[in-house]
Amino acid sequence: MAKIYATGRRKASIAKVWLTPGTGNITINGLSLDAWLGGLEAKKLRVKQPLALSKQETSVDIVATTLGGGFGGQADALRHAISRALVSFNPEIKAILKPAGMMTRDSRVVERKKPGKRKARRSRQFSKR
Repeated sequence: MAKIYATGRRKASIAKVWLTPGTGNITINGLSLDAWLGGLEAKKLRVKQPLALSKQETSVDIVATTLGGGFGGQADALRHAISRALVSFNPEIKAILKPAGMMTRDSRVVERKKPGKRKARRSRQFSKR
């Protein structure tokens, strides 16, 4: 079977994933998952979540590149891309991943700052006297 390509997005992050049948190796930006995320165990679990739900942890190899945003957004973009690649690999997996919310792109982004405000909605402190 050939390589399967998929793209995932979250906030300002984009993840490109190539999935091939293999032994369960995950390489992100030329690093292993542990080297890329370090001690951020919760984010590692989020990246592996679609593999765990579909029971494909040891049957596919993943090579990914991420850009934009921070580690949280990139981890969620990876999760989205891996889910899409798994569905392309085996369409029956969609019945497992869709109810868990893996197939939907999380469209929440940071609200823009408004003029005259400190942040998007936060006003300056009011002084009565």
